[in-house]
Amino acid sequence: MILPDMADREVNAVFTTGIYCRSGCSGRPLPANCAPFPSAVAAQAAGFRPCLLCRPDRRAEVLIDGSTPEVVRQALMLISDGFMDQNTAVMLGRRLGISTRHLNRLFEDYLGATPTLIAQSRRAHFARRLLDETDLTITDVSSASGFRSVRQMNRVMMGVFRFSPSELRKKRREARRLVADGGLRLRIPTPVGFDLEPVLRYLGPRSIPGVESVVDGVYRRVTNTCGYPGVVEVTTRRDGDGLEMVAHLPSYVGLLDDVARCRSLFGLHVDYTEARTQLEDDNALMPLVSARPGLTIPGSWDRFETAVLAVLEQYGTVSSASKNAGKIASNFGIPVPGLAQMELGFLFPSAEPLAQADLGELGLSTAGTDAVRSVSEAVADGSLDLYDHSELPTLLARLQEVPGIGRSAAATMAMRVFGHLDAFPGSETAEAGDHWRPWRSLAFSYLLDSETDRSGNDAEMEPIGTIAR
Repeated sequence: MILPDMADREVNAVFTTGIYCRSGCSGRPLPANCAPFPSAVAAQAAGFRPCLLCRPDRRAEVLIDGSTPEVVRQALMLISDGFMDQNTAVMLGRRLGISTRHLNRLFEDYLGATPTLIAQSRRAHFARRLLDETDLTITDVSSASGFRSVRQMNRVMMGVFRFSPSELRKKRREARRLVADGGLRLRIPTPVGFDLEPVLRYLGPRSIPGVESVVDGVYRRVTNTCGYPGVVEVTTRRDGDGLEMVAHLPSYVGLLDDVARCRSLFGLHVDYTEARTQLEDDNALMPLVSARPGLTIPGSWDRFETAVLAVLEQYGTVSSASKNAGKIASNFGIPVPGLAQMELGFLFPSAEPLAQADLGELGLSTAGTDAVRSVSEAVADGSLDLYDHSELPTLLARLQEVPGIGRSAAATMAMRVFGHLDAFPGSETAEAGDHWRPWRSLAFSYLLDSETDRSGNDAEMEPIGTIAR
């Protein structure tokens, strides 16, 4: 099954050379020797390797769109979060409650590749970028890319690129190398036209003091993906070609997962081509889409952290929710010294310790305190699965069964935590914006950005019902 509206991510494979190219490559093979594939990973699955001239592997690979089944989307998000780095496709299927055979069949039908191949491709292409852009040793590149050993990396890289890591490093161009100045610098490819400004405008008022910040166009946060606390900074590259991440970390083990979290937070993992075409047909949204064609749906860096923030937003303004989340972090999170100059200093607590914490002294409302405790307990005991792959109506109902999660918080969690593309947090009625289905989350993002742009700041806006249509 070929996904609709995939021209932007489609690649062309050349049978005579065994390579695949992006559209616009200066190579001119005979059309009779070429065949289109819906994505780079599908071409790779068919045995083709990326062209060394046009480098299709350097594009942002986007595999999710409006037709992607829910279970496939959650599986991709688990893979993006590093689940397959230490687990198998059998475990992934078990985690999602379906057989490995059925999971593989769904992936083959919708993506042209198995979960195992997609996970390997994810690691291999990230390793290739590290080889191009940094001076990390081969051993460090292996650990940063999620490989269990250098030997495993060599085997996978040979399968994907037909060259060993050391041979690929010799082929790099000096212009691709990013000079490290106070941290490891990495390019984060983005879809054409991606607009960072509205995402930062959304995240800024919702940033959790001490954990993250948005200052002068730079997003910063504390992270411990590698097992030790550090800081990452993300901003637009000076040449405007995608984003740049600067990682200040004591170890680069699992660095790939921080890049994946960044992509999730900024909504870079979804193909919005079909969505924008549909929303432009609506009179109310047409000028908004035209003004911001690169707007995306904000996701989350840490699912539990975002879930708590969504719950707190029910009981006041966006600003008060942010401050209260900061109180939780400073009182029950893990302190990270030495970051005062960045106005950072804590890792947000996980569900287990927060479920047992005494929240009574934080000054939260009684309802807010009870809701945070209830959500923490539900996540800690497994009754609330933050990777639930249920369809949207079922998920919203399950979330609202947890004491303290109202409809608006459930919709916000469905959009940001679970990545549903049709959730609509801006109204108390589930039917709001029916004519925007299945892209109500993107419609909501456009409406909220428009409101914020007019007011200058949505920090003091009431989060419930202000954007209902």
